[in-house]
Amino acid sequence: MIGVLVSGSGTNLQALIDAELPIVCVGSNKPGVLGLERAAKAGIETGVFKLESYPDRPARDTALTDWLLGRGVEWVVLAGYMHVLTPAFLNRFTGRVINLHPALLPSFPGAHAIDEALEYGVRWTGVTVHFVDEGVDTGRVILQEPVEVRDDDNSETLAERIHAVEHRLLPEAVRLCLDGRVRLEESSRRVMIT
Repeated sequence: MIGVLVSGSGTNLQALIDAELPIVCVGSNKPGVLGLERAAKAGIETGVFKLESYPDRPARDTALTDWLLGRGVEWVVLAGYMHVLTPAFLNRFTGRVINLHPALLPSFPGAHAIDEALEYGVRWTGVTVHFVDEGVDTGRVILQEPVEVRDDDNSETLAERIHAVEHRLLPEAVRLCLDGRVRLEESSRRVMIT
């Protein structure tokens, strides 16, 4: 069973819903976002965990974790969730939190990857689906796919092509994890897919 976390429009959540993956709940750090509406429309339970409603981030992450576990969640997918998760969360879902990033990690980690790729002048960027660890976009890579940066690209045109890849690659990576086809190789820090 999957729990999905969103902070915005939820287009990647919609890709997971359309792929008919077993999503049991969707949580957000922001009330009223389109991602929560998408979940409700699909009949999926939602919850809001605003940081301001808790004494600190670990307390919020503990409440979020308890909520997810109470719904039988085994895997957590971050689909545009724009908060770094604390050990209070990650230690309870060790090796079972997946994130999506609009660049070929380790290049351009963080919240502004598309703009940074354009500013740097790279010819290729892409999409990475990776496990989440305590760093910012430092977890082990599950899948990656390159996206060409065209001479006439701006943030919007490049983002549109990146999102199209995200909507295909994220469900594929989640399915690999659910099927048990992903294995972490501790000695090499690689992810093996069978």
